[in-house]
Amino acid sequence: MRSSGPHPDEELGLRPRETGRAAPSLLWLAAAVFVTAAASASASWIVTVGRSVRGRPIRATVTGPAHAKRNVLVVGDVHGDEPAGIAIIRVLRRMAPPAGTALWLVRSFNPDGLAAHTRGNAHGVDLNRNAPFAWRPLPRGLFYSGPRPLSEPESRAAIRLIRRIRPAVTIWYHQHAALVDDHGGNRALERRYARLVGLPFRRIPGSYPGSLSVWQDHALPRTTAFVVELPAGSLSARSARRHAEAVLSLAGSGHH
Repeated sequence: MRSSGPHPDEELGLRPRETGRAAPSLLWLAAAVFVTAAASASASWIVTVGRSVRGRPIRATVTGPAHAKRNVLVVGDVHGDEPAGIAIIRVLRRMAPPAGTALWLVRSFNPDGLAAHTRGNAHGVDLNRNAPFAWRPLPRGLFYSGPRPLSEPESRAAIRLIRRIRPAVTIWYHQHAALVDDHGGNRALERRYARLVGLPFRRIPGSYPGSLSVWQDHALPRTTAFVVELPAGSLSARSARRHAEAVLSLAGSGHH
Protein backbone atom coordinates (compact mmCIF):
# COMPACT_ATOMS: atom_id res chain seq x y z
CA MET A 1 0.00 0.00 0.00
CA ARG A 2 1.40 3.40 -0.94
CA SER A 3 1.81 5.79 1.94
CA SER A 4 -0.39 8.86 1.63
CA GLY A 5 1.17 10.86 4.46
CA PRO A 6 2.59 10.80 7.94
CA HIS A 7 -0.60 9.83 9.77
CA PRO A 8 0.32 7.16 12.35
CA ASP A 9 -2.92 5.22 11.83
CA GLU A 10 -2.24 4.30 8.22
CA GLU A 11 -3.35 0.77 7.46
CA LEU A 12 -0.96 -2.10 6.79
CA GLY A 13 -1.20 -4.74 4.09
CA LEU A 14 -0.76 -8.40 5.03
CA ARG A 15 0.46 -11.38 3.06
CA PRO A 16 0.41 -14.77 4.84
CA ARG A 17 3.64 -16.60 4.13
CA GLU A 18 2.07 -20.05 4.01
CA THR A 19 -0.16 -19.23 1.04
CA GLY A 20 1.70 -16.42 -0.70
CA ARG A 21 -1.67 -14.87 -1.66
CA ALA A 22 -2.06 -11.12 -1.35
CA ALA A 23 -4.55 -10.09 1.30
CA PRO A 24 -6.69 -6.97 0.87
CA SER A 25 -5.77 -3.82 2.73
CA LEU A 26 -7.18 -3.92 6.25
CA LEU A 27 -7.25 -1.57 9.18
CA TRP A 28 -4.87 -2.67 11.90
CA LEU A 29 -7.56 -4.04 14.19
CA ALA A 30 -9.17 -6.08 11.44
CA ALA A 31 -5.72 -7.09 10.28
CA ALA A 32 -4.90 -8.48 13.70
CA VAL A 33 -7.90 -10.81 13.47
CA PHE A 34 -6.80 -11.89 10.00
CA VAL A 35 -3.25 -12.58 11.18
CA THR A 36 -4.46 -14.59 14.15
CA ALA A 37 -6.32 -16.91 11.82
CA ALA A 38 -3.38 -17.12 9.43
CA ALA A 39 -0.88 -17.72 12.21
CA SER A 40 -2.79 -20.75 13.46
CA ALA A 41 -1.63 -22.55 10.32
CA SER A 42 1.87 -21.07 10.29
CA ALA A 43 4.17 -19.38 12.78
CA SER A 44 5.45 -16.96 10.14
CA TRP A 45 3.78 -14.27 8.07
CA ILE A 46 4.62 -11.07 6.25
CA VAL A 47 3.35 -7.55 6.93
CA THR A 48 3.85 -4.72 4.45
CA VAL A 49 4.54 -1.73 6.69
CA GLY A 50 5.06 0.93 4.04
CA ARG A 51 6.69 1.83 0.76
CA SER A 52 9.81 3.71 -0.19
CA VAL A 53 10.04 6.93 -2.20
CA ARG A 54 10.28 4.84 -5.37
CA GLY A 55 7.43 2.57 -4.35
CA ARG A 56 9.43 -0.44 -3.16
CA PRO A 57 7.60 -2.36 -0.39
CA ILE A 58 8.99 -2.32 3.14
CA ARG A 59 8.07 -5.63 4.73
CA ALA A 60 8.41 -7.28 8.11
CA THR A 61 8.59 -11.03 8.49
CA VAL A 62 6.88 -11.90 11.76
CA THR A 63 7.64 -15.15 13.57
CA GLY A 64 5.92 -16.26 16.73
CA PRO A 65 2.36 -16.04 18.03
CA ALA A 66 0.03 -13.34 16.75
CA HIS A 67 -1.15 -12.76 20.33
CA ALA A 68 2.39 -12.38 21.67
CA LYS A 69 2.66 -10.28 24.82
CA ARG A 70 6.19 -9.27 23.86
CA ASN A 71 7.35 -7.98 20.47
CA VAL A 72 10.97 -7.58 19.42
CA LEU A 73 11.87 -5.57 16.31
CA VAL A 74 15.12 -6.20 14.43
CA VAL A 75 16.17 -4.02 11.48
CA GLY A 76 18.90 -5.27 9.18
CA ASP A 77 19.51 -2.06 7.26
CA VAL A 78 18.54 1.61 7.34
CA HIS A 79 21.56 3.09 5.56
CA GLY A 80 21.70 1.49 2.14
CA ASP A 81 25.49 1.24 2.10
CA GLU A 82 25.56 -0.63 5.45
CA PRO A 83 23.87 -3.94 4.57
CA ALA A 84 25.71 -6.47 6.75
CA GLY A 85 22.82 -6.79 9.23
CA ILE A 86 20.63 -8.33 6.53
CA ALA A 87 22.55 -11.59 7.02
CA ILE A 88 21.35 -11.64 10.65
CA ILE A 89 17.76 -11.14 9.52
CA ARG A 90 18.09 -14.14 7.18
CA VAL A 91 19.29 -16.32 10.04
CA LEU A 92 16.57 -15.12 12.41
CA ARG A 93 13.85 -15.95 9.89
CA ARG A 94 14.80 -19.62 10.31
CA MET A 95 14.90 -19.57 14.11
CA ALA A 96 12.04 -20.02 16.56
CA PRO A 97 11.51 -17.10 18.94
CA PRO A 98 11.20 -17.62 22.70
CA ALA A 99 7.77 -18.65 23.97
CA GLY A 100 5.32 -15.78 24.10
CA THR A 101 7.47 -13.52 21.93
CA ALA A 102 7.03 -12.39 18.33
CA LEU A 103 10.01 -11.29 16.26
CA TRP A 104 9.38 -8.53 13.72
CA LEU A 105 12.22 -8.81 11.20
CA VAL A 106 12.69 -5.97 8.71
CA ARG A 107 15.31 -6.59 6.04
CA SER A 108 15.59 -2.89 5.17
CA PHE A 109 13.74 0.31 5.92
CA ASN A 110 15.64 1.88 3.01
CA PRO A 111 15.14 -0.38 -0.03
CA ASP A 112 15.90 2.43 -2.50
CA GLY A 113 19.21 3.22 -0.80
CA LEU A 114 19.99 -0.48 -0.59
CA ALA A 115 19.43 -0.90 -4.33
CA ALA A 116 21.57 2.16 -5.10
CA HIS A 117 24.16 1.40 -2.37
CA THR A 118 23.71 4.89 -0.91
CA ARG A 119 23.42 5.94 2.73
CA GLY A 120 20.32 8.04 2.14
CA ASN A 121 17.01 7.25 0.50
CA ALA A 122 16.01 8.30 -3.02
CA HIS A 123 15.69 11.91 -1.82
CA GLY A 124 19.20 11.78 -0.35
CA VAL A 125 17.83 11.91 3.20
CA ASP A 126 19.57 10.11 6.04
CA LEU A 127 16.58 8.34 7.57
CA ASN A 128 18.38 8.15 10.90
CA ARG A 129 18.29 11.97 11.06
CA ASN A 130 14.61 12.26 10.09
CA ALA A 131 12.85 11.10 13.28
CA PRO A 132 10.96 13.79 15.23
CA PHE A 133 12.83 13.72 18.56
CA ALA A 134 15.55 16.40 18.74
CA TRP A 135 15.33 16.86 14.96
CA ARG A 136 17.17 19.79 13.50
CA PRO A 137 17.87 20.80 9.90
CA LEU A 138 21.12 19.39 8.59
CA PRO A 139 22.32 20.43 5.14
CA ARG A 140 22.41 18.25 2.06
CA GLY A 141 25.22 15.77 2.24
CA LEU A 142 26.01 12.61 4.18
CA PHE A 143 23.69 13.43 7.12
CA TYR A 144 20.98 15.40 5.33
CA SER A 145 18.00 15.44 7.70
CA GLY A 146 15.33 16.26 5.13
CA PRO A 147 13.19 19.40 5.00
CA ARG A 148 11.23 18.54 8.15
CA PRO A 149 10.79 15.66 10.67
CA LEU A 150 9.21 12.55 9.12
CA SER A 151 9.36 14.05 5.65
CA GLU A 152 10.22 10.60 4.23
CA PRO A 153 7.83 7.67 3.76
CA GLU A 154 10.43 5.22 5.07
CA SER A 155 10.90 6.99 8.41
CA ARG A 156 7.13 7.38 8.73
CA ALA A 157 6.77 3.63 8.18
CA ALA A 158 9.32 2.92 10.92
CA ILE A 159 7.68 5.24 13.45
CA ARG A 160 4.23 3.92 12.60
CA LEU A 161 5.28 0.30 13.09
CA ILE A 162 7.03 1.01 16.40
CA ARG A 163 4.01 2.88 17.75
CA ARG A 164 1.73 0.01 16.74
CA ILE A 165 3.65 -2.97 18.07
CA ARG A 166 5.48 -1.16 20.90
CA PRO A 167 8.50 -3.48 20.77
CA ALA A 168 10.07 -4.26 24.12
CA VAL A 169 13.43 -4.27 22.33
CA THR A 170 14.41 -2.79 18.96
CA ILE A 171 17.82 -3.46 17.45
CA TRP A 172 19.10 -1.41 14.49
CA TYR A 173 22.14 -2.71 12.62
CA HIS A 174 24.63 -0.23 11.22
CA GLN A 175 28.30 -0.28 10.13
CA HIS A 176 31.31 0.09 10.44
CA ALA A 177 32.34 1.01 13.98
CA ALA A 178 32.29 -2.55 15.41
CA LEU A 179 30.60 -1.80 18.74
CA VAL A 180 27.30 -1.68 20.59
CA ASP A 181 26.41 1.98 21.05
CA ASP A 182 25.81 3.14 24.63
CA HIS A 183 23.37 5.89 23.71
CA GLY A 184 20.30 5.41 25.88
CA GLY A 185 17.86 2.61 26.57
CA ASN A 186 18.36 -0.33 28.90
CA ARG A 187 22.11 -0.48 29.42
CA ALA A 188 21.98 -3.91 31.07
CA LEU A 189 20.39 -5.44 27.96
CA GLU A 190 22.71 -3.59 25.62
CA ARG A 191 25.79 -4.56 27.60
CA ARG A 192 24.60 -8.16 27.61
CA TYR A 193 24.23 -8.13 23.83
CA ALA A 194 27.73 -6.71 23.46
CA ARG A 195 29.14 -9.44 25.68
CA LEU A 196 27.32 -12.19 23.77
CA VAL A 197 28.64 -11.06 20.38
CA GLY A 198 32.10 -10.01 21.53
CA LEU A 199 31.83 -6.30 20.72
CA PRO A 200 32.80 -3.39 22.98
CA PHE A 201 29.99 -1.45 24.64
CA ARG A 202 30.71 2.25 24.37
CA ARG A 203 29.13 5.46 23.21
CA ILE A 204 29.87 6.82 19.77
CA PRO A 205 30.92 10.45 20.30
CA GLY A 206 28.64 13.22 19.14
CA SER A 207 24.94 13.97 19.06
CA TYR A 208 22.44 12.33 16.74
CA PRO A 209 19.46 14.57 16.04
CA GLY A 210 16.53 12.76 14.50
CA SER A 211 17.83 9.30 15.47
CA LEU A 212 15.22 6.53 15.21
CA SER A 213 16.53 4.59 18.20
CA VAL A 214 16.80 7.69 20.40
CA TRP A 215 13.26 8.64 19.37
CA GLN A 216 11.92 5.28 20.62
CA ASP A 217 13.81 5.51 23.91
CA HIS A 218 12.24 8.93 24.43
CA ALA A 219 8.72 8.20 23.13
CA LEU A 220 8.32 4.72 24.65
CA PRO A 221 10.37 4.80 27.87
CA ARG A 222 9.30 1.33 29.01
CA THR A 223 11.00 -0.12 25.93
CA THR A 224 14.59 -0.02 24.73
CA ALA A 225 16.10 0.61 21.32
CA PHE A 226 19.79 0.53 20.49
CA VAL A 227 22.28 0.46 17.64
CA VAL A 228 24.70 -2.34 16.88
CA GLU A 229 27.58 -1.17 14.71
CA LEU A 230 28.87 -4.16 12.79
CA PRO A 231 32.39 -4.31 11.32
CA ALA A 232 33.04 -3.28 7.73
CA GLY A 233 32.31 -5.82 5.03
CA SER A 234 30.00 -8.80 5.10
CA LEU A 235 29.42 -11.04 8.12
CA SER A 236 30.57 -14.62 8.15
CA ALA A 237 27.89 -17.27 8.64
CA ARG A 238 29.29 -17.90 12.12
CA SER A 239 29.10 -14.22 13.09
CA ALA A 240 25.57 -13.84 11.73
CA ARG A 241 24.50 -16.86 13.77
CA ARG A 242 26.15 -15.46 16.90
CA HIS A 243 24.27 -12.18 16.52
CA ALA A 244 21.00 -14.00 15.87
CA GLU A 245 21.44 -16.06 19.03
CA ALA A 246 22.13 -12.86 20.99
CA VAL A 247 18.86 -11.40 19.68
CA LEU A 248 16.98 -14.47 20.88
CA SER A 249 18.67 -14.26 24.26
CA LEU A 250 17.46 -10.68 24.71
CA ALA A 251 14.05 -11.51 23.26
CA GLY A 252 13.49 -14.15 25.90
CA SER A 253 14.75 -12.14 28.83
CA GLY A 254 11.42 -10.52 29.69
CA HIS A 255 13.14 -7.34 30.96
CA HIS A 256 12.36 -3.85 29.69
